[in-house]
Amino acid sequence: MTTNTWPRLILGSTSPYRRDLLGRLGLPFETCAPRIAETPLDGESPRSLAWRLAQAKAQDVADQYKQADVLVIGSDQVAELNEAPLGKPGNHERARAQLQAMRRQIVLFHTAVCVVRPLRGFIQTQVSTVKVQFRDLTDKDIETYLLAEQPYDCAGSAKAESLGIVLLDRIESDDPTALIGLPMIITSRLMREAGADPLMWRSDLCDGTTAHPT
Repeated sequence: MTTNTWPRLILGSTSPYRRDLLGRLGLPFETCAPRIAETPLDGESPRSLAWRLAQAKAQDVADQYKQADVLVIGSDQVAELNEAPLGKPGNHERARAQLQAMRRQIVLFHTAVCVVRPLRGFIQTQVSTVKVQFRDLTDKDIETYLLAEQPYDCAGSAKAESLGIVLLDRIESDDPTALIGLPMIITSRLMREAGADPLMWRSDLCDGTTAHPT
């Protein structure tokens, strides 16, 4: 029996949302926290910020594994309202202020993903942008949602995979997973380009012919 060697798959994030999304592929993977500051640069657009941070996270995590054959996925999401970035609120008061500012507004959610496979010299970064129309939310709507979900670790306080969906009138996107935090269509495409096709990998797992480098 021939044993195919696949890279160690590393998610460069401790986000439970990204972990759950990557887990949908049914592949073995590890998580590793990147060691970078997420401070925007002067004059940096929200889309550029997401792109830069996703690549910085992936490269930092790859550097932690030195010469191992790893495939690292880094991602970052930045919400944009009127050309200004909206970060993670961190607490109830800032989350309330974000949602009050977003009612009746169109908000762009830029989710960048970077895939790095150092031993093959592969690094690619792409951004998926989701256009979201928020409803005319009342203060009671906002308070009820915040108390129920406590989305303080979500960009723009929007937790659309659960109760946050009721805050919205419309979503325009080419990837239904991008708003949650990891655009899986882009991720799987970049994995294929890096020589780690998820379908072939799953096939080897089912056949018992897969191995990982030590």
